[in-house]
Amino acid sequence: MLNTKIENALNEQLKIEAFSSQYYLAIASWAENNGLNGTAEFFYQQSDEERMHMLRVLKFINERGGTAIISAIKQPDVTFKSLTEVFDSFLNHEQMVTQKVHDIVAICLDERDHATNNFMQWFVSEQIEEEALVRTLIDKLRLIGEEKSGLYFFDRDLLSAKNPNVTVNNE
Repeated sequence: MLNTKIENALNEQLKIEAFSSQYYLAIASWAENNGLNGTAEFFYQQSDEERMHMLRVLKFINERGGTAIISAIKQPDVTFKSLTEVFDSFLNHEQMVTQKVHDIVAICLDERDHATNNFMQWFVSEQIEEEALVRTLIDKLRLIGEEKSGLYFFDRDLLSAKNPNVTVNNE
């Protein structure tokens, strides 16, 4: 059985994952409307991945005897001037998610909830991968600069990339 402090923290994470999914969906739409189909596809996949994270948290809360709360989320603001700004925003958001994951781990350690701590380690690893991916993409964008053919190839490469992290189960 989850204690209230951990259940509340997990429900907050559930809300963060839901917002992340919507945020990336909004970025995908922005990209599509700006002729960046590769970037759009990348963020559609990111949105799906975040939804799977949300479901993972939801199922864990319920399996541990808690009550998962599906709360309203705010509308994401997605006005960008450049592709670099999109990916800088992506990194900032993932860094915030990483901090929230670490906060939950700290609560688990304080509360001596080893089962939830074990569950959260998957998210710790996932965040390391997410931030590394975004940093790599930002590095590429910085190398390209505003050169149009470079941006074209960057976007095309994203279109052909598949995201191996999108799964529908708890593996």
